Amino acid sequence: MASRNILHMVTPLKHMSPFDVNMAVDAGYDCVVPYTQVSVEEIKPLVQDAIYSRSPEMGPRTGLFIAGKNAIAALDMMSEGWEALVPPFALSIFADPAGSFTTSGALVACVGKTLKDKTGAGWAGRTVAVFGGTGVVGFCSAVIAAGEGARVHLVGHDGDARVKRMAADMQARFAVQVNGADGSSLEKRRAIVQEAEVVICAGPAGVQVISAEAVAGATKLVVAADVNAVPPPGIAGIGLHDNGTPIPGTSGVGIGALAIGDVKYRTQAGLFRKMIVSDKTLTLDFRDAYDLAREIVGA
Repeated sequence: MASRNILHMVTPLKHMSPFDVNMAVDAGYDCVVPYTQVSVEEIKPLVQDAIYSRSPEMGPRTGLFIAGKNAIAALDMMSEGWEALVPPFALSIFADPAGSFTTSGALVACVGKTLKDKTGAGWAGRTVAVFGGTGVVGFCSAVIAAGEGARVHLVGHDGDARVKRMAADMQARFAVQVNGADGSSLEKRRAIVQEAEVVICAGPAGVQVISAEAVAGATKLVVAADVNAVPPPGIAGIGLHDNGTPIPGTSGVGIGALAIGDVKYRTQAGLFRKMIVSDKTLTLDFRDAYDLAREIVGA
């Protein structure tokens, strides 16, 4: 009998995302089992139940998917799952809380491709402002961009205290330098945008974080990207389908939510398929999502 590909999907939330379930099944998993309201402490026994019930050579045919809505919690679950493995018994682990790891990978890959196409250079030395940086997409995008050599500023809508704590956590976990910035008023947001070469908006759906007033006359801006697909746009002047489209009143071009979303979809599907076809177990997080998204966009 052919080996079946089984995916165990865990989340600390009340429900597993139907989006993620559909993605896993469409990618080719034979059996998908959701586990809800799972704590970090429960990961080890779940993983060991999964690995000990199959022979070691079935490890690549067994997967653990980590969902939720918190990047740090997902990474902690991932670490716990990895530590629970007892070689030669193992399984593959893929974390993508709220689809944010694949979204951030796609976002940074799309921006990097546009930077290269427009200027001939990538992220190194760029001044980057990340709005919505305390959310999962903003958090991961900031880490990836900083890892590529950008000077990243996390912008806090309620001042700089929270984003400075997040920046310190990023440095401790990933050895990247990120700064905090106060974006609590229109004047402060405008000043940040005017100095940025790249602006990333990963704020809440349906909220315009950067108004036309804040972005007007941004002469240093090269690329701005917005992941908000619910009107109004997170950044005024960027359409859902924009992909390198000039932003009125600025020197920059915009990338909209659906252009990023297409790459995100292909990235998440691609990572599921990687686990299915691999002859060895894999561990996949937002950095792996970024690597695959760069391949997809041809960066």
